[in-house]
Amino acid sequence: MDNKNKIKSFTDLDTWRKAHKLVLMIYKITSSFPKEELFGLVSQMRRAAVSVTSNIAEGFSRQSFKDKLRFYYNALGSLTEVQNQLLVARDVNYLKRSNFDQIVKETIIVHKLLNGFITRTKSFIKF
Repeated sequence: MDNKNKIKSFTDLDTWRKAHKLVLMIYKITSSFPKEELFGLVSQMRRAAVSVTSNIAEGFSRQSFKDKLRFYYNALGSLTEVQNQLLVARDVNYLKRSNFDQIVKETIIVHKLLNGFITRTKSFIKF
């Protein structure tokens, strides 16, 4: 890997970039939710989505691989929370089917990337 492609910041991580795209999508779709959901589902979905990228970022800065792993697992948990909340939003008709399908595809991509990231991080830990 040459110096130009070296990962220097969490923003260089494909996993973080895809998760950040998901955050932006969540913010956009929740802006059309009913106003009475502002402090309910809207807030929960946004916080959970931001938690995914925040945990990736925080894990990136940790020195030990075990510590990194803990934050990456937290990110995975937050992503699963977002997936659950999307199902709720769909089932109460806050999301059109096409929007739901599109954003769920993104969550699956991020889920796969995070699982790969976790597997790779685990490979550096001596048990």
